[in-house]
Amino acid sequence: MTDKNDFCVVIINPTSGPARRGSRDGRVSVATRILEGAGIPHRIQLTERRNHAYDLAAAAVEAGATLVIAWGGDGTINEVGQALAFSQVSLGLVPGGSGNGFARELKIPFDPARAIQRAIASSDRAVDVGEIAGRMFFNVAGIGLDAKVAADVGTFRNQRGLRPYLSASAREMLGYLPVEYTIDTDAGSMCKHALFVALANSAQYGYGARIAPLAVLNDGLLDLVVVEDKSLVGNVLRLPSLFTGDVHKRFGVLTWKVREARVRANQRMLFHALRVRA
Repeated sequence: MTDKNDFCVVIINPTSGPARRGSRDGRVSVATRILEGAGIPHRIQLTERRNHAYDLAAAAVEAGATLVIAWGGDGTINEVGQALAFSQVSLGLVPGGSGNGFARELKIPFDPARAIQRAIASSDRAVDVGEIAGRMFFNVAGIGLDAKVAADVGTFRNQRGLRPYLSASAREMLGYLPVEYTIDTDAGSMCKHALFVALANSAQYGYGARIAPLAVLNDGLLDLVVVEDKSLVGNVLRLPSLFTGDVHKRFGVLTWKVREARVRANQRMLFHALRVRA
């Protein structure tokens, strides 16, 4: 919980998410109104480039901030979170992206004013942090098809929201070639011919698509999810289960609770540790 002697920094990605998430000036206005009304010393900063949120958050830590509020999508939150991880600075969230998977998992209000009020009034909650190839992540990291979809979405420069993800997913499922993965974990080893391998700290990618329905943010474990290839028809038939919360029960979807995993393949692996479009 923040008191009036604390110093808060709000980092806003002004271009994140669809138009309904608010304009640049609108976001600044809301943050200013709420924090001034609460009497909390604050600074509001706007990102201008990729990784700028990380730089601003790191500077906020150095400046003595006690709370940093990230206003954007999962990418913005990931950058800010990396700068704050293992420090004494609290992270607040305002969902301002497209999928907003991490914020949804934490049940953060989508109304910006309510989200800021919650950030300054709530007690701290510790959550786990994952790491893949030296990059921290708070939500879900993936290797294979989901990483290819995330990369494809980055090419939809003039589109936001769910549509680019649906378009990229449909295109990739028609031509993507599964990969043979060797996976070594503290729970055992396996070789699987899979569409993708996900490491989930939270349950969902975003938009309510829950790739790891049993994942818990603070259990000290990651949910390792291997989705095997079951032909085009079989793969398509499993898609609705992402939104019904029972994908882990579907044929060819394998899940383990792990602390550590090593994933290998006989070809170059594409992975993602955050959403491409914040």
